[in-house]
Amino acid sequence: MKVLRWIALSAALTCLPFAAYAQGKPAHKDAHLYFVWPQNGTVIKGGFWCRFGLRNMGVTHAGDNYPNSGHHHLLINVNEPLNPNEPIPQDRSHLHFGAGQTEARIELPPGKHTLQLVLGDAEHYPHVPPVVSQKITITIR
Repeated sequence: MKVLRWIALSAALTCLPFAAYAQGKPAHKDAHLYFVWPQNGTVIKGGFWCRFGLRNMGVTHAGDNYPNSGHHHLLINVNEPLNPNEPIPQDRSHLHFGAGQTEARIELPPGKHTLQLVLGDAEHYPHVPPVVSQKITITIR
């Protein structure tokens, strides 16, 4: 019985460094995430192509652990801050682009909406420090 406890404890302690490593890879100090289109205040009729821009880091697939790289997440009408110790959620307000996409066709209902980009690491955690765009507001007619 003691041997099983030691094995379980050893396994748990072995996993701790990996858990800490998975939470937020370092970001390049001059990384800049932004919207190519739309821009803040744009009025759009119907669906639109949202284009993402990134400087001083690379875009890659989710699961790829290359240094200074990540993949895009689009936050739609999200007001609460992300928890840096948890992966970015995946739902209608948190869209993941884990195939390395730099643009997406977005359909939103009429009205005002906020958009913000967040770069996630291989495991969908925000980088350290977080690489986020400015939050923009668009209007759908």
